[in-house]
Amino acid sequence: MKTWNNVFELCDIGRETGYAIHQFLRNGHVEKVYENALVHRLKKQGIHVLQQHPLAVHDEDGTVLGEFFADLFIENLLIVELKAVRHIADEHVAQLLGYLRCSRIEHGLLTNFGAQHFYIKKYILNDAFA
Repeated sequence: MKTWNNVFELCDIGRETGYAIHQFLRNGHVEKVYENALVHRLKKQGIHVLQQHPLAVHDEDGTVLGEFFADLFIENLLIVELKAVRHIADEHVAQLLGYLRCSRIEHGLLTNFGAQHFYIKKYILNDAFA
């Protein structure tokens, strides 16, 4: 199995795979359908993907406060938050950034399959470990 050192390559694969899924399924399905499709296609490419994976929320001193469930956690490097909504809202961005900050994961993708045009945006939280 390939070891992924380049999270940007994983992001590119996620972007291309998500776009292909949107081209095939179009919009109009519930989020879980797109989640399952993305997991299926990424695994076919040999990428390790965890679905609804619990990640710890840490306080500033490292104390675990609780957990949240990442839609997808790819290769222990990348959180993917999926949506199937008409428009991405500020709350969706805040949700992903909160996940990154509290779990101390640096890279995330916010995707939306619910609109006519596929949406994906990469977020990097440089102070994730601060």
